[in-house]
Amino acid sequence: MSGAAETSLAVIGGSGLYDLDGLEIVGEHDIETPWGKPSDPILAGRLSGVRMLFLPRHGKGHRIPPSDLNYRANIAALKMLGATDVLSISACGSFKEELKPGSFVIVDQFIDRTRGRASSFFGPGLVAHVSMAHPVCPRLSELAFETVKEIGVEVAYGGTYLAMEGPQFSSLAESKLYRSWGCDVIGMTAMPEAKLAREAELPYALVAMVTDYDCWHEEVGPVEVHNVLEVLMTNADHARNMLKSLAPKIGPERKACPQGIENVLDFALITAPDARDPAMVEKLRSIASRVL
Repeated sequence: MSGAAETSLAVIGGSGLYDLDGLEIVGEHDIETPWGKPSDPILAGRLSGVRMLFLPRHGKGHRIPPSDLNYRANIAALKMLGATDVLSISACGSFKEELKPGSFVIVDQFIDRTRGRASSFFGPGLVAHVSMAHPVCPRLSELAFETVKEIGVEVAYGGTYLAMEGPQFSSLAESKLYRSWGCDVIGMTAMPEAKLAREAELPYALVAMVTDYDCWHEEVGPVEVHNVLEVLMTNADHARNMLKSLAPKIGPERKACPQGIENVLDFALITAPDARDPAMVEKLRSIASRVL
């Protein structure tokens, strides 16, 4: 690769996606971060020559509910293991008639309605403000979109993801409200995941897999777990096929994100160097060593 940086694509698997077909596993990392342990040991391997890291977001067997996920440990662990990019795959409900169960959406915006989740690595002793105006990497998102189209799955490019707290599904009034806002899909896990990936200077893209119409659709009725399981498993199979086809497109040689996400902390740290808490600085080296 002539000395070029190597791609290390981290895949966060959502509901139904607890393993990665075709991954030539070379190791499993039971890693501890300054924020605790991630949801599960992280698999490391190669797919079509591309270094891959795989983390099942809810743990194998879906043990951890959305509000109890250690989002900071998940992102920090991937960063510590050398991830250069993060592709998040997540089940979701749809607010649009045309976004049918079984289709995919390449999300490009978020509305965060979660409560009480730790949403930043930074805090007292070292304050940072990163921009979330454009929260996903266009290069990674476009590659995912092209790949989903190629494997024959209906897919929309661009859409707003409403992140709700859960674990309960929406009330009808909430569902109608979020539709009136122009949201496209709803889920429980993209926030603060996307915010933390940005703070860790990791280009991030989200492939949302539609399983249901939430509860706004009068002809379909409210969403229930048993109604979405079949769609969930089919979607997960499509996601595995997508990843097999996506790896060669990404390739082993690292390409920078057009937005310069890899350098966002250059403009985000606001605490003066002489006012920084040394303990906080040391803690943050695991995800921000480039600027610390």
